Formats: sequence, structure tokens, C-alpha cells
Amino acid sequence: MASSPSLYEKEHDETAYEHRRGDVEADPQHTIDAEFGGHEARKKLERKLLLKLDLRMSILIVIYILNYIDRNNASAARLRGFEDDLNLKGQEFNTLLSILYVGYILMQIPSNMFLNYIGKPSIYLPCCMIIWGMISTLTGITKNFVGALLTRFFLGFVEAAFFPGALFLLSKWYKRSELGKRTAILSCGSLISNAFGSLIASGILDGMEGALGHAAWRWLFYIEGALTMFVAICAIFILPDFPATSHTWLSPEEVRLAEKRMEEDVGVGDENETESGGQLHGLAMAFGDWKVWWLALALTSLVVSLSFNAFFPTLSATMGYNSTITLLLCAPPWVFATIVAFIMCWHSDKTQERFWHIAIPLMFGIVGFIIAISTMNLAARYVSLFLMAQSYAGFIIFLTWVSNSIARPPSKRAVALAFINAFSQLGNIAGSYVWPKTWGPTYAHSYAICISTNGLCIIMCYIFKKHLESKNRQFEKKEQEDGRPAGFRFIT
Repeated sequence: MASSPSLYEKEHDETAYEHRRGDVEADPQHTIDAEFGGHEARKKLERKLLLKLDLRMSILIVIYILNYIDRNNASAARLRGFEDDLNLKGQEFNTLLSILYVGYILMQIPSNMFLNYIGKPSIYLPCCMIIWGMISTLTGITKNFVGALLTRFFLGFVEAAFFPGALFLLSKWYKRSELGKRTAILSCGSLISNAFGSLIASGILDGMEGALGHAAWRWLFYIEGALTMFVAICAIFILPDFPATSHTWLSPEEVRLAEKRMEEDVGVGDENETESGGQLHGLAMAFGDWKVWWLALALTSLVVSLSFNAFFPTLSATMGYNSTITLLLCAPPWVFATIVAFIMCWHSDKTQERFWHIAIPLMFGIVGFIIAISTMNLAARYVSLFLMAQSYAGFIIFLTWVSNSIARPPSKRAVALAFINAFSQLGNIAGSYVWPKTWGPTYAHSYAICISTNGLCIIMCYIFKKHLESKNRQFEKKEQEDGRPAGFRFIT
């Protein structure tokens, strides 16, 4: 292993990837596709593979919906006696929200490293889901602040496995040109959960008060936790593993095509060709790459500006309606946000552009914050909720940009995705204290914080875009000097 530093430089330098990519594209198409029976036969097989894959991956949307519902149901429970029954005082409710992200931050990196090592997401992710469903259910039996604090901490500890794990799983199967739409569909699970989670909560809180002697907010945790555990058991039999470990539902030819697709996408394979130093090597590579830290800081700033999500029922309540109508009013903005996210992510993939598809939704979000600061008019404030919610489209495309910009090796990508997502949860911890009741009902100071953090994220993304464009010009210049065809390019 004495030669490993030079091997590292050769195999993992971005320029080396670009060179390898150029070699792949230099081959005639019929040569590349010959093992699959020719170009047309390959296209047919690829469509079949993607259909199988999409059907199995669709369970991730349901899991993410339940992940968010279990995380955010405390905000709905707050409207029906959660604080009073647990005798919460001062900032204790905000602490219950923020403590979840402590465990969430601690576990994401080791969880993704472990997932990359075992290669069995179909077992690992559902097992974590069963545990967090059980913990969510136990929240319903808590009697005081300490009990709720413990359940919320361990809920975040276990929930941490899902989202970075799901992003990593998608990046193991889909090419960069396909990732945007799939990440959008997955991430829209969080938007759908905000819409339908409010509707479900409204039904439970309105119809279960006093059933079997329990408060309605306790039933909210019982029912939603039990539903999570049921879906987790189903997911064990549906979720795929990685291409190198998925054989029961794919033919050998489909497995080879899945691996070949990833190799062609960045000019280097996704397993042995890029993994020369194991999991700790990937950890060191991720932490040594300034892009990872830059993206983590930008996403953290964005997450602070999106902290209104956890307080959406509270913001909706400032319009003066009762708890049932307040929860029902929460749904339409998130339905609108889901539609906007689908359109923006589809167009981002189609045009292979990321920055403006992130910046434009965030700019509209800033408009929403400004409207909310400026007036207490009911119609205007409700419109502002729509504009705030649609800014989530920028968040979703940002996550896709991370996967695109840190493509290989898999061990580095696993750590980078987990670290960036985990680090950004510091924004959720800070965001839990951005919306104190004493700043209501206008929450002008809260919205001002969101405007500034939103703007900072846009600026950081623009600088990152300029860096990637500079790297692409370097790649182009090198190709021209070597007389090679156009190869790998960063998506900006």
C-alpha cells in the first residue's frame, strides 16, 4: 500500500474522472451496447430496468411521508393540549422540537457509512423505521417534559438513517440526468406529508378526543406510529439493495446494465474501480474536500429560512380560525408547493441546470416573507404561506446538486451526503428558536431572519456555480490540448 497516495491522486482527482469519461465516449456506440444485443435492444432493456426500479423505489415516498409526519406531529398536537397536559413552560416546547435534530445530526454519517458497508438498504432502512415508529407511539404515553424530551431525542437518533440513506440509494442506481426528477419525487414526500399530515391530524384531533379515556393528541402519536411500523414491514419486501447486491428481482443482464450505466455516467465504475481505501478513506476524502463544507454551510442557511415548516400550523393560526380549520388551511400551500417542485425539478433535469432552479423559488420565498412582515391582512398572509411553501423546490434541487457535484467514489459520496444533510440540521436546531410566541402574531423578526439566511444561501450557490463553470472550462481546455472528445462536465 506504499503507493496508495499516487493511486488516490490518479483515481479520485476530478480530472482523472473526466479523462476516463472521455475514453468511454470515444468508443463507438455499437461497441458499448454489443453485450446487450445492440443499441435498440439496450434501450428496451434499460426502459424495463427503470420501470422495475421506479416501482420499487416508490415505497421511499411513503416512508418519507411517514418520516416527516412522525417528526412534525408535535406541532399539530400543540393545538390540542399537548403543552398543557405535559405542563410545558417557556421554551420547553421549542426544546422538544430542537432536541430531535441533535440525535439526527449525530447518527447520519455513521449510518450512511454502515449502509455503504453492508449494502442491504432493504433490511437496514425498514428496521430503523420500525424502531422510530415504536418510539413515536411511545410519545403518546409521556406524562411530562423529560419523558417527551427522551422520546424526541431517540426519534431523531433513529430517523437519521432514512433521508441520507435514501439519497445514497438513489445515487447508486440513477444517472445524474435522472437524479433530479427522482430526488424531487422522493423529497415531495415531505411536502405531501405537510399537506396530508395536517388533514390526518385534523381528523384524529377532531374525532378521537376522550376515546378510551385518552386525549386526542395522544391518539395522534398512537395511530401515526402504528401506521409507520406497518409500512416498514412491507418495505422489507419491496426496497431494492445496491446493483452489486440486488439479484433476486433482476436478471444478470439487467444487473450488468445497471452497473454499466453508472460507469458510463461519470466514466468510472461505482465499486472496485473507485474504492481503493475503504470506508475511512471515503470519510477522509469527504472532509478534505472544501466543496462539502461549502455546500453544508449553504444548506444550513437554507434550512434556517425553511424553519417555518415546523411552525406552519402556528403561522396559519395567526389568521384567527379554530384548530380544525387552521389545520385544513395548512394543506393547500403544500399541495401547491408539491406541484411547483415537480415542475422545477423536471425542468432542471431537462435543461441540466441547477443554480437558477434553486435561486428562483428561494426568491419567491423571500417575497412571501416580505408580504408576511408587511401586513396582517388575511388574504395577503395566506398568499404569503403559498410563496413560502414553494421555496422548498429550491431545497430539493439543492440536494440533487450535491449528488451531482460529488459523484465518486461511493464511500465519499455516502459520507458527503450524510454530512451535508446532518450539518444542515444545525439550521433546524437554530430554527426551533426563531419563532417564539412572544414575537407573534406578526413574527416580523422571524421573517427577517428567514430573508437574510435565504439570501445568504443564494449568494453561496452563485459562488459555487462560478467555481464549477471554471472547472468545466479547465476540462474543456485539457480535452482540446489532448485532442479528445468532450467528456465529464459538472452540472451548474
